[in-house]
Amino acid sequence: MVDDPMSSASNASDGAAVTPPPRRIGHDPASTAIGIGVSILASILGLIVLAWAILFITKGRFLKPTFEKYATRSAGRPVRVAGDFQLYLAPIDIKFLAEGLTVANPKWATRPNFLDARLIDTRIATFPLIFGRQRVNWLNLVGASIDTEWDAQGRRNTWTFGDPNVKGEPFELPEIRRAIVSGTTLRYRDPVLRFLTDVKFDTIKAKDTSVDNNIRFTGDGTLRAKPFNMYGSLLSANEVLAGGRNRFELHASAVGQTRLDISGTLAGATQLEGADLTMLVRGRNLRDLFDFINVAVPDTRSYRLRSKLTKAGEEWRFTRMNGGFGDSDVAGKMTISMPRNRLMIVADISSRKVDIVDVGPFVGYEPNALATKGVMAAVGQTGGAPRILPDAPLRMESIKAFDAHVDYKVATIRAPNLPVSNIALTLDLDRALMKLSPLTMDMAGGHLSSDISVNARVPSVITDYDIRLSPTPMGKLLKGWGVEESGTTGTVKARIQMKGTGDTVRESLASSDGRIAIILPKGSFWTRNVQLAEFDIGTFVHKMFQDKLKKPVDLNCGLIGFTVRNGIAAADPILIDTDKNVMTATGGFSFRDESIDVRFRVDAKKFSLFSGQSPVRINGNFAAPAIQIISPELLARGGAGLALGVVASPLAAVLAFVDVGDAKDAACGPVLAGARASGQRTAGGEPRKDLGTRGANAKKAAGQEEKKKKFLGIF
Repeated sequence: MVDDPMSSASNASDGAAVTPPPRRIGHDPASTAIGIGVSILASILGLIVLAWAILFITKGRFLKPTFEKYATRSAGRPVRVAGDFQLYLAPIDIKFLAEGLTVANPKWATRPNFLDARLIDTRIATFPLIFGRQRVNWLNLVGASIDTEWDAQGRRNTWTFGDPNVKGEPFELPEIRRAIVSGTTLRYRDPVLRFLTDVKFDTIKAKDTSVDNNIRFTGDGTLRAKPFNMYGSLLSANEVLAGGRNRFELHASAVGQTRLDISGTLAGATQLEGADLTMLVRGRNLRDLFDFINVAVPDTRSYRLRSKLTKAGEEWRFTRMNGGFGDSDVAGKMTISMPRNRLMIVADISSRKVDIVDVGPFVGYEPNALATKGVMAAVGQTGGAPRILPDAPLRMESIKAFDAHVDYKVATIRAPNLPVSNIALTLDLDRALMKLSPLTMDMAGGHLSSDISVNARVPSVITDYDIRLSPTPMGKLLKGWGVEESGTTGTVKARIQMKGTGDTVRESLASSDGRIAIILPKGSFWTRNVQLAEFDIGTFVHKMFQDKLKKPVDLNCGLIGFTVRNGIAAADPILIDTDKNVMTATGGFSFRDESIDVRFRVDAKKFSLFSGQSPVRINGNFAAPAIQIISPELLARGGAGLALGVVASPLAAVLAFVDVGDAKDAACGPVLAGARASGQRTAGGEPRKDLGTRGANAKKAAGQEEKKKKFLGIF
């Protein structure tokens, strides 16, 4: 069968007519959401662009009432704009301009307005503001008066806006990159710190290409009732917006010939953080400088200090400090901060050499008088007798106003007859409790360490002294007083423990209780005058003619002890045992009036001719001690000898000066332990009766012993 072409075409037509319709595609929810989001975003961006365009075209002048309303509500005080007002984005920074802008002060302030500006024109960085930072890229301030002050209680201030009863926050300037300021004044008042200042700012346009403008300022004021004046400038570089820096200078002067010069660079006109500054300060007394911040430091002679200065967070850091005061040098670093709104000073300083005169003010001596006229001229004198204990009171107001931690080291003390070096001091001051602990130094081959506490938290200042001297060679220690170092092998160690009340060194010692003990272990002691000190004429003359005077005296042990009660130090005991003699003493001295009355007595262990057998007396006062070798007892003995010479023979006159040599060896154990007189013993273990510090019985026993020796001497 042959296919019909026409039939095939017809069938094809029929097939095309019955072809099913295409399949219908459904909606995608994700695509729909994206489309809606894009539309909304486009609308928002369009509105923003529209708003930006409206603000840019109108300069936002129509927002003036709205600005005044919300600014007044936020500040908690009236904010008004008398003239032109602009607020818009240009193109990204916030452009703000106001003519006749006033911001009122709280009712308690002494002036009606915190800010009164003829013109303020500024550009504020938008994105930092969104994240809580204020950065002003440009500021033009004309004819402004700014009043910054604290209230009388130091609780509220004029620049903390909002609730008028909230505690005032510290003043922080926004970061200002560049500024032109003209005819502008700043007033600052702090009644608590007693700080008052008025500063005037003006900009001088520069003509060169490296500097755009020079903001100069002048001012004066008072700090703690001390007047000062200042001037300076801020040179803003053209390239500061590209990371350049501002050159800064400040020069200030005050009473006491204090001069302060600061120069260097700032990252921004008001950006002290990370500043690179150099400070030079000089004057006649370092105390004058620290008085400005109510910090108590000792008086000094003229000083000159240089250091690097920067601000890091809440800290002012003074580094690479060097200079000197008087004839002494000083170097180191210091940090000043205000943790918990309380001034804190941390310092680490050192000196290569310190003159002894410059140390005097640390305990209350006036330095210039000390340098030119001596110790007695450097302290206040009372009564007829000269005084040497300093009477400068602690400056209680300053001591209570700040805290401190100071480490101070001195390599060498420049002083005649005082072999002291390697001083190390740690000072801690915590809310009126001051500790000098430890205070150490090397002294003549030995080591002195001490802990001193001054408690000014109580009405009557309490001072604790604990001073310890390790075994120290006597030859080196006493070389300046005639002791021959090469022949002296003896050592000395000591401890002083006392507590007193009063806000001066003199008062604290005059009321003190405690113990002083100077211990002499076994050794030799060599001085040309030792026999004269013992006043054994027979031995002295005998050795002199035989050229044996240089032979050292052998010490078995010795103790120079004092018990201090209410400022009176009584010998308890003084006992020195040598190979041939026993030296004792009675009496003492007074911290109250600085008087001295000590009687030394030497008793021979062996027979000796021409022994004085009478006390050598040291009396007078700390400033002018006197030694009496020819005492009334000696004169009476000489008179007895003269009478015997007339009645009997010249030989009998010599017998009045004979010492039969019955002194008892000392038990060195109690001596070296620093025991009191009641604990001292002879070598045989018997209580000593010759120390004279145990009341009437001891005095009676001593008197009987004296009569016995006199009787034997005459017989």
